Amino acid sequence: MKVLVPVKRVIDYNVKVRVKADGSGVDLANVKMSMNPFDEISVEQAIRLKEAGQVEEVVVVSIGVKQAQETLRTALAMGADRAILVVATDDVHNDIEPLAVAKILKAIVDEEQPGLVMCGKQAIDNDMNATGQMLAALMGWSQATFASEVEIAGDKAKVTREVDGGLQTIEVSMPTVITVDLRLNEPRYASLPNIMKAKKKPMDEKTPADYGVDVSNRLKIVKTVEPAERAAGIMVASVDELVAKLKEAGAV
Repeated sequence: MKVLVPVKRVIDYNVKVRVKADGSGVDLANVKMSMNPFDEISVEQAIRLKEAGQVEEVVVVSIGVKQAQETLRTALAMGADRAILVVATDDVHNDIEPLAVAKILKAIVDEEQPGLVMCGKQAIDNDMNATGQMLAALMGWSQATFASEVEIAGDKAKVTREVDGGLQTIEVSMPTVITVDLRLNEPRYASLPNIMKAKKKPMDEKTPADYGVDVSNRLKIVKTVEPAERAAGIMVASVDELVAKLKEAGAV
């Protein structure tokens, strides 16, 4: 079985995000970029399935700017077999929308014929949480979202999902789309020898036109603002005063 893993280049999760002065978006100038953390978990899980003998090949895909090849090389260094880079824009501030990404992924799935697509539940830059579900709908495949445990057995996949009420375990028919959550695994660090080997692994470069997909934006960012700063706390001298303050605030 072949596994397809989409990965996205995003601002590193350790970086403090800065909003542009004109409110048109986030400032990406001289900012460290890395693989979306949820996608890193999906790459790790795909590699573990290969190490367990359940998967023959792991193919990683990224759709965006040319610089995303660095993200793909990271996935190859972790253990993926080959990569596909779809250069969909030259502007790092232009975020390709989930529907366009899903349409491109569908075309790649039709071409590659994987038995499983495993992706992060969402990207930390736009929090859309939509691409995996859209891809499953376009393909007519089953889907299992927010996975914290995955077991593949023949033509079935047993997936434990993280839901508001706790955990839900479902069984889906293969082929399927699985989106992964944070607690599924702990991604490995790529060793120096594997980083060197990754440079020799194949990476195909494509464009949306190769798949007949229009990536024109349908959404317009009206305004971007930073979260409001939290107000300072209030010190109280006794429990009675605390209760009184809570009542004033309508908390009790």
